[in-house]
Amino acid sequence: MRGISKRYGAVQALTKVDFEVYAGEVVALVGDNGAGKSTLIKCVAGTHTPDEGTILFDAKEIHLHMPSDATRLGIETVYQDLAVCDNLDVVQNMFLGRERVTRLLPPIVEILSEFEMEKRSLDVLRTLSVTTIANVREKVASLSGGQRQSVAIARAAMWDSKLVILDEPTAALGVAQTEQVLALIRRLREHGLGVVVISHNLHEVFSIADRIIVLRLGRRVATFEHGATTPDEVVAAITGAREAVI
Repeated sequence: MRGISKRYGAVQALTKVDFEVYAGEVVALVGDNGAGKSTLIKCVAGTHTPDEGTILFDAKEIHLHMPSDATRLGIETVYQDLAVCDNLDVVQNMFLGRERVTRLLPPIVEILSEFEMEKRSLDVLRTLSVTTIANVREKVASLSGGQRQSVAIARAAMWDSKLVILDEPTAALGVAQTEQVLALIRRLREHGLGVVVISHNLHEVFSIADRIIVLRLGRRVATFEHGATTPDEVVAAITGAREAVI
């Protein structure tokens, strides 16, 4: 993303922000409330259209007018509310809106390919080493917070995805569940996906991120390489206590 600006009426949410993420990399996007993190991510996800700037994907300029434009390119977003359906099982959630069907009398009679979807779900969970879900036909309502988050992330990663965006992926999770999700994020990186994580928890950010990008008041004010900075330096950039280091 180059020179991204976005205004809502009198509010300038983003001002000429550059942002990049590469394959096999976890980038943490941090900043105080109102810094512009969600607006930037929604521009990547196709939910909002920037007023100015250029978005490139695989070195080609793209134009995202709706979320389906992003998903077709392999950009998947998992928001904080997860968008999972409690009354459906794991398989049904992973294929929600993308169900596989067998056409008997096309286009009159179609039936769900339950076996194919179940096998694919099991393969994806196994590939990502999600071992905490014993039964993919279990209703999501009965799963723990960490298991539900794992379902949402696995769903995002299974559609030939190249970039997965995670908005506060460990919010309201316990210690053990948080570690499950962080381990899953590391496995996404190992499988060559680009991952963007929005988080306020710097301890978790330092445990998974290769780079940390700081937004403040709608501008990119700092970029830190993992291992070459400290939480105190990141906090100083977030609060404005130090000068911009891009």
